[in-house]
Amino acid sequence: MNAGGGGMAALLGFVSGVIAVQTLPDLPSPGLLAGFAIAAAILFFYRRFLGCALLLGFVWASAFALLRLHDDLPRELEGRDIRVEGTVASLPEPNERGMRFEFDVDRIVGPAEYRVPEHLRLTWYDPGHTVRAGEHWRLTIRLKRPHGMLNPGGMDYELWLFSRNIRALGYVRESAGNVLLKPANPWLPGAWRQALSDRIHAALAGSPFDGVIRALVMGAEDAITPPQWEVLRRTGTAHLIAISGSHISLIALLAYGVTARATALLHVMRWPPPALAARAAITAAAAYSALTGFAIPTRRALLMIAITMGGVIAQRHLRPAHTLALALAAVVLLDPLSVTSPGFWLSFLAVGCILYLLTGRLHRANLVQGLAWTNWATSLGLAPVLLFFFGQISLVSPLANLFAVPVLGLAITPLALFSALMLLVWPAAGTVLMELTETLVAWTWKVLEWLSAPSWAQWQHAAPPFPIALLAAFGATVLMIPRGIPGRWLGLFLLLPAATQAPPPPPEGSYRLTVLDVGQALASVVETHAHTLVFDTGARLSDSFDMGTAVLGPYLRSRGISAIDTLVVSHGDNDHIGGAAALLQHFPVAAALSSVPDKLSHPDARPCQAGQSWQWDGVRFEMLWPPAAEGGTGNDASCVLKITANQGSALLTGDIERGAEAGLVTRIGAALASAVLVAPHHGSKTSSSPEFLSEVRPSAVLVSAGYRNRWGFPSPQVMERYRRFGIRVFDTASGGALTVLPAADGSGPEIVPYRLSHRRYWHDAAPSSLSDLTVWHSERR
Repeated sequence: MNAGGGGMAALLGFVSGVIAVQTLPDLPSPGLLAGFAIAAAILFFYRRFLGCALLLGFVWASAFALLRLHDDLPRELEGRDIRVEGTVASLPEPNERGMRFEFDVDRIVGPAEYRVPEHLRLTWYDPGHTVRAGEHWRLTIRLKRPHGMLNPGGMDYELWLFSRNIRALGYVRESAGNVLLKPANPWLPGAWRQALSDRIHAALAGSPFDGVIRALVMGAEDAITPPQWEVLRRTGTAHLIAISGSHISLIALLAYGVTARATALLHVMRWPPPALAARAAITAAAAYSALTGFAIPTRRALLMIAITMGGVIAQRHLRPAHTLALALAAVVLLDPLSVTSPGFWLSFLAVGCILYLLTGRLHRANLVQGLAWTNWATSLGLAPVLLFFFGQISLVSPLANLFAVPVLGLAITPLALFSALMLLVWPAAGTVLMELTETLVAWTWKVLEWLSAPSWAQWQHAAPPFPIALLAAFGATVLMIPRGIPGRWLGLFLLLPAATQAPPPPPEGSYRLTVLDVGQALASVVETHAHTLVFDTGARLSDSFDMGTAVLGPYLRSRGISAIDTLVVSHGDNDHIGGAAALLQHFPVAAALSSVPDKLSHPDARPCQAGQSWQWDGVRFEMLWPPAAEGGTGNDASCVLKITANQGSALLTGDIERGAEAGLVTRIGAALASAVLVAPHHGSKTSSSPEFLSEVRPSAVLVSAGYRNRWGFPSPQVMERYRRFGIRVFDTASGGALTVLPAADGSGPEIVPYRLSHRRYWHDAAPSSLSDLTVWHSERR
């Protein structure tokens, strides 16, 4: 192996070691890491550089994660009022109820034994104050550990927080002690960002593209609306909006070109013109990155540019592949958690695809042909990665990017940046230029909306397992082999498994019930061999966030489900019906049943009534409540559904309370018997009466409840009652999504908590076995 090849192998070995750590459910002990470090030193002594780099990557990523975990909020401080002083570390994000921002703690005003993380994510409800980035505040806050909903196909919110070093969440308490101690220092980047954001917002007051332009200029994406994100996703152009490698590379190239031209015109001979231009490119890229607050994607792009331009300054010729590998290792060295980000892989693989296309090609196309071919091939190369991470691919992306890259990336973005600069130095001219920018964005958006409109614009499919995604990536590489080399169309066969494989459905006569983790709400999915039923849809928390979009949709796509046979909404409370509108918008639903059918947008929604029944694939469904004559719209009018199959019965109860439970016991009695009970009313003390439990006689209860929810569900009295009846209790706050499957030995239902089966070291401490779940939940209270 030559020196260059050996060095590249060592760099990739280091990255592989870092990646290996991110698959672990628990981190190795410091003692074991010390042993690995010694082994790496031995391998280095014997010139086994690949093995040495692999171990060093593993040790470094583990040590980095251990240090970050050490900054966790102690459990005994959860829910307690704490007074802190610190700095607003991000642009505040307004929402319907207040604002959210990141906060760097300088000191705690209180008992010396208090220890809180240095970096927090806070919400201030109805603050009555204007909060700005860079300001120094004294606040009374109440915190909890970073704990998010955990579901198949859904976002890992705990990973997102961990990668940003946010080790506690909380909100500002109403207190006379909440005071501004010091305004923002106008010379710090936070104040610049705030001032620029305010001026752009003022110049574009009332424009629907205010959020899009602020994202182009400074990476502030919070004001982009959900419909706008949908257009960007369906056209595959989101990378042109969020500040990324393409934006910073453009700025660096402009700075390099302008400086090189200026030095030539001015006959600057003191420094080599290329080195001077490279320094200008790094400076411009760093200044632009500061506008984003040095967000993770911009730090990654800045480092890649610094390495490339560093080679120019040092007058060292670096092969493009070596530069890319060096940048990859450097990014991972500075931030090992970057390998968990889809953007990390998309950015490096996009550059890799372009280098692969430009290497060893005898035929040189003209500019238009080259752009079209590069755009199409990059879309093909990234398709397996997009399918693996998101379960969807934009089919119009090559055409959309062929239009949007030159228009949005090369024309509108520089104009937006220049307009923003003019807002700071000459507001009147800046406002005129910003209005021109807004007009161009509006015209461009009409084209993107037109491209996103067809139903086939985006292809959705269950995300393939990693080995099959890797096989598909190799297939895409084979397809991009230069023309004339035989066998490249064999790559199509390597793509087929990723495009056709879907998770296996339950066998005939069995069902798969998943109670999703939707916080203090309820959403569940029942699958038979060829049918799907959704029972309740979770809450709608704001105009831009609901559980139908955030949880149910991704879960259904992860299971390869594109249509719903029956939707049951138990009653009209927001925590059960809130996600229904989004679900009905994005999935065809054949039938809908509810105690409040008039609240559903389905044209054929019907009331759920006792006596309704049907059979799918050998599985029987029976509606047990409410009686047709009684009606009603409260908790006790909730639809109650019983599912009967080979592995035993399951009873889904909505929010019924003691009254409805007594009615069910009187009307049905022993026929209520079910192996699995979805806890009535989230485990409220007004439900799960002893008489009801005596008739149902479940072996397991599934409780859908939010972490540290304000009502204290499941109630301690109800938990004690379950214990007396010998019932195993699983709750979504502790276990994430809870899936009921036929046991492998045919003995009945098996309960699989997603937090246990898919846990990673950054997840809030999960139990090591199913038997620990109930004990763990009681300790967390």
